[in-house]
Formats: sequence, structure tokens, C-alpha cells
Amino acid sequence: MPTRRKCDEAATEVAADRSQKTDPEKQKARQQLFEEYARENVEIRSHKHRKLVVNAGVAAHHAGHIPAWKLLIEKMMSAGLLDAIFATSTVAAGVDFPARTVVILNADTRGNEGWRPLQASELQQMTGRAGRRGKDNVGFVVLAPGSFQNPPVIAQLLKSPPDALQSKFRATYSSLLNLLDAYGNFEQVREIAEKSFAFRETARQIEQITRRRDKRLEQMRKKIAESEFDYTIDDIRGFERLTSARNRLQETIPATRAEIRHEWLRKEVVAGRMVTKGRSAKRFLLVLNVFGEKVMAMREDGRGVTLALGEIGRVYEKIYPLDERALEEAFIEIHEDKNPLLIEPKISPNKTRTDETVELLNGLIEKFFPADGDENARRRAASFLWELWDDAEFLEKTDRDIEILRSEIWLPFEHRARVLDHFGYLDFAREKVSESGRWLADVRVDRPLLVGEALKHGLFETLEPPHAAGLMAALAADSDRNYGELHLSDKILDVLTDFEEIVFEVSNVEWKFGVEPADEMNFSAAAAAERWAGGMSWNELVNQTKAEEGDLVRLLSRTGEALMQVAQLRDSNPKAAAVAFAAAETILREPVK
Repeated sequence: MPTRRKCDEAATEVAADRSQKTDPEKQKARQQLFEEYARENVEIRSHKHRKLVVNAGVAAHHAGHIPAWKLLIEKMMSAGLLDAIFATSTVAAGVDFPARTVVILNADTRGNEGWRPLQASELQQMTGRAGRRGKDNVGFVVLAPGSFQNPPVIAQLLKSPPDALQSKFRATYSSLLNLLDAYGNFEQVREIAEKSFAFRETARQIEQITRRRDKRLEQMRKKIAESEFDYTIDDIRGFERLTSARNRLQETIPATRAEIRHEWLRKEVVAGRMVTKGRSAKRFLLVLNVFGEKVMAMREDGRGVTLALGEIGRVYEKIYPLDERALEEAFIEIHEDKNPLLIEPKISPNKTRTDETVELLNGLIEKFFPADGDENARRRAASFLWELWDDAEFLEKTDRDIEILRSEIWLPFEHRARVLDHFGYLDFAREKVSESGRWLADVRVDRPLLVGEALKHGLFETLEPPHAAGLMAALAADSDRNYGELHLSDKILDVLTDFEEIVFEVSNVEWKFGVEPADEMNFSAAAAAERWAGGMSWNELVNQTKAEEGDLVRLLSRTGEALMQVAQLRDSNPKAAAVAFAAAETILREPVK
């Protein structure tokens, strides 16, 4: 089924169809199994679908139901007590029980980012359920007609090879701290990252390029050995670099106003400088970082913005340090006309300086030729150097390509290392994890840096368990999921307001070093967790939030697990650990436990 709601509606409609015959023996067995299971899982007695499952033998199965209910449905299905299950495609691909017939309504599925086509592995998992071992000689797959059904696509997917495995390995603060603490230097961390399954394709490209490079290098050595000259590989490459630099200098002197202005922007648009987007002086931005042609900046309201270098209009003189006090001062001074404009260059390239640089390069290039005055020897040397010039250029290009590929793997780690260095969790220069970095490495949560900063600021130490639970839920929840509109208490609202200052500081530093800041906090999740940890009953929580039970269980489970991570910091953060443990105990009770 395409959505959770459609699954529930379909199960209800089929159960209400009086033309469907019910097997009394199966119904009795379902009732018995339900009663046995409910003795240990009392929360399922109030489930809205309990009667239709027991009486009609049909059920809905999706992530919106609590785990205990889903397990009951799976037990009934495995025992052959259900006639039909209506499930979303995600669940249908993941459950571990067979069925005689699988009915597919859609050629696409709904994920976290909207609708997308089914993948080959998903469809093969779903259709692989058809046919019960030991009961059926054949299984059936039915493609039900509909607006979003596409039989040719389904047929193609069934014949396709399984989708390639996708690694979930990512550069994170925790993985970096743990690897650096274990191996002691960035080079070994880089080697470990390059060998990971996530970068297997990149590693394969590096290996292929390296083989071509080594083959060309061997050819160059052979040519040098057979020549009359005693040049080295480094000599040949040095000659190529100098002549290439001279060529670029002579060919790329800016000749137009636009080119000169773009070169000026490249030089002057730096982190900490105020600029405007376009020629208008109304939209001021503070530059946080520059990556090639992309500029990351901050608006006056604190929101980030990314723009192209060519979109920048005015550039102002002062360069501010990227700390909270200076950020405020930057926008105040721009409005008070205390930050003068930089004067743009006129169209008058300094040809004299360029000529001097070319002459300097010519002098260095001359040193590669014999100095004894033999003109024939000079010509032969020049001819030999130019003969190997393409080989040297190839080596330069392949070395750059290899380094670019390696940087794709390493740069996300390096950016995070600089953020951690800023906050004192590691020493970037010495490549060492600090004491605070060691305890942060042990905190296995989704946003460890924010949790670490909250601990360093003493935010957890004075909280009551419900407020600690609310704070952690705001971090643990998906930012785009709604858990109702319960009102936050004044206390948790104050806590989240204080915490937002930490989030703002961390986000600014992450912008500065090229790390995408964490998603916004989820206030609806904080309210739900605060009420649950404060003693609200499960039925009341479900009724007041109007959220799916399965979503609430998932939120509270993640919150409780994150609190237990903080609770283990008894040596480094004893007060916060005690509060987190008390909060986790209130969160992890049935039906969440």
C-alpha cells in the first residue's frame, strides 16, 4: 500500500465486508494467541485494530504501530492465522514471513524525501515472499491496476540484478575522534577511510590512475637512461612546471572589466568581510567561508545563505573575527557607516609586473640547458626536454587527479577536525584527542557535538528528568516530523532557549569550516517527551499528540538511548550522568521499553 493510512483503511474495509467468510477455528486460535500475548504486552489490549484482527483475520502492518502490535501480527501470519496483511512497501520488503500471494499496487514508494521508483532489490524482496515453504507448490504475484502502476517497469525490475550495496559510512565527529584516538595521527585515519567500503569506487579510480601514472613514469626513466643527458624525473617535471606557469601568465592577463573585477573579488572576498548581494546596499551579508566560486555567508537575522562569487556587489574594508560579539558589531557598524567600501580596480592591468615575472621564469628555465656555450648541445637538450614535456604534464595531471579523489574522502574529516579543534576536543596541530574529546567519543548520539557543548556548559546538571528528556528529544527527533502541538512548559522553553545559543555558536563555526550545520531542533518532540517523562499515560499521550504510536515509540526509544549514552559519563560528568540516568528510566517504560 502507498501510505500507512491506506493500509489501515484497507484492513478496516475488508474486515467490514460481510461477504467474507470467517473460519471459526482460526478465529478461536487468533483469540487464544491474542490473550496469551496480551498477558505480557498489556498495551495491545487497547489497540484500535484488535477486534478486526481477531474477528476478521486481516491486519495492517506498518511503522505507525507499536512494536508489540507488529510482533503479534507477524506471529499470527507465521502461524497461518491471517488471511491478508496490508503493508507499506518498506515493511513488505523487510518482514520475515511468507505469503501465498503478494499484491503490488504501486511501481513507486514513499521515502523520507517524497515519492521515488521502487528499486530492484526492494521489489525482489517483496515478491520473494510469495509461496510458503512446505505449504505451497507455487507463489503468486499480482500487479493490481491503478494510476501509479507500471507493469513494464515492474517486469524490468524483476529481471534486473540486485542493486549495488550502499555504504552508510560517513565522516562524523564521533568516528573521527574514535579513529584518531585509536591510531594516533591523521594519516592513518585517512588510510582507514580510503579503505572503507564507502569509498571503494573512489579507491578503484585511484588505483587505475596510479597504474597509468607508474607505466608512464617507467617509460620516462627508460628515455632518460637512453639519452646523453643526466636529467632526473624531478628535472623534467620542474621544466614542465616553469614553462606551464610562463604560458599561463602570458595567456591569462585579464583584458576586460569583468575579468579584472572577478579577479579582484577572488582576492578580496574573504571570511569576516561584509558584502552585499548585487549592487544594492540594502542586503548586507557577512562572509563565513569561500570555496572556489561558492561563498557561504550569514544574513543579519542569523540565517545562512550561499551565493556565487559573481553575485557579490559591494565589498567592505574591515575584516571581523568570526565570534558572536564581532558578528553583532559587523552589522551595527555597516548601518552606522563605520565600515568604508573597498575601491574596485580600474581597467589598467600592471603589465610591467607581469613582464618582470616572465623574465624571472625565463631565467629559471635557462638553468636547465648546458652552460658551456655549445649551441648544438643546448638545442639537443631543449629538444629532449620538450620531447618529455607531455609525459611530465601527464604526471602532474594524474597526481592532481589522485589528490582530488583522495580529498573527496578526507576533506569531510578534516573540516570536522578543525571544528573539534576550535571547541577543544582535539589538537589539530598535534593530531591528538583531548580529555574532553575522549569522553565525547564515547557518546553515541546523532548530534554529539551539540550534546558535548551542552555538557560543557553545564546545561544538564541542574535539570529535572522531564526537562532533560525534552532537551534530548529535541535533538534525537527528525526535524521534519510532527509530534503534535503540546505546549512546552516554561522551564523546558527556557532550557531550549539557552540551548539555541549553543546551537548558534556551533553552527557559525561549522559554516566557517565548511561543515553543514545540524538540522533545527524539534520542539514538538521536546513537548511529547517532557509529558511522557513527567508521568503522562500512554493513551493520553497518543490522544493529545495525535501522533502515530509507532512514531512516538521510535522517538522515545531514541531519546532514552541517547540519555543512557550521557548516563555512562559518570567519571567525566557525574552530575549530568545522574540526571540523564533518571530521565532515561522515566522514558524507557512500557510500551517504549
